[in-house]
Amino acid sequence: MNLSAPTQIVFIISVVIAIIGFLAALGVLSFIPLASAWIVLIAFIVLAGGCLMRGA
Repeated sequence: MNLSAPTQIVFIISVVIAIIGFLAALGVLSFIPLASAWIVLIAFIVLAGGCLMRGA
């Protein structure tokens, strides 16, 4: 399996989602109905998808 580096926009999107997850873990964003671990997992999936797809 060949992996490629994600584009800068995919990386930034995943970092923003991860920061939202960490803020939810701290209780700053209590209005988000998901657990913070799931939000961070979504950020990791976005980043992994960017590595697996070429040109994404």
